[in-house]
Amino acid sequence: MKVIKEQDVRDETLKIIGHKMMVAARTAPKGKGIDNMEIALVEKDTIKAISDKLKELGEKYDVAGFKRDAENILSSEVMLLLGTRKKALGLKKCGMCGFENCGEKDKHVNIPCVFNTGDLGIAIGSAVSVAADNRVDSRVMYSVGQAVLEMGLFAEDVSIVYAIPISASSKNPFFDRQ
Repeated sequence: MKVIKEQDVRDETLKIIGHKMMVAARTAPKGKGIDNMEIALVEKDTIKAISDKLKELGEKYDVAGFKRDAENILSSEVMLLLGTRKKALGLKKCGMCGFENCGEKDKHVNIPCVFNTGDLGIAIGSAVSVAADNRVDSRVMYSVGQAVLEMGLFAEDVSIVYAIPISASSKNPFFDRQ
């Protein structure tokens, strides 16, 4: 008789849910149907490296929340990373970024396109809905994205990154934090 214990399948199940979250983020609607996103899933060793970098940034900039989040993500078995490029969509009339059109915005390469950041938000919503549907703990973290950017884990033209650590434990480790 075979008995499968929850703790024996937890990590693999979280990876599968992470994969589903990646697909949900990828298939989320995009402005003009143009996909400027990068999506990755990282595991324990990479999470530890990101945690170390985030702790370093917390010390460097005296940001207590970065140091807290650096410890916090160590409770996750896997972590989803979502980023978007700065590249504009080529619209002749928009102006939502503060420039008259995409041609003008493109002269200012460090300014992100609002469509891409909006798309990123929608993708994050799609990803966390998969986490919720599967009853795993998660939290969207901009702080972790700062460490990911500093580490160069995404392409150079990716300027905004968020992370979603996921875990399955008795108590959600990503809430009620000090």
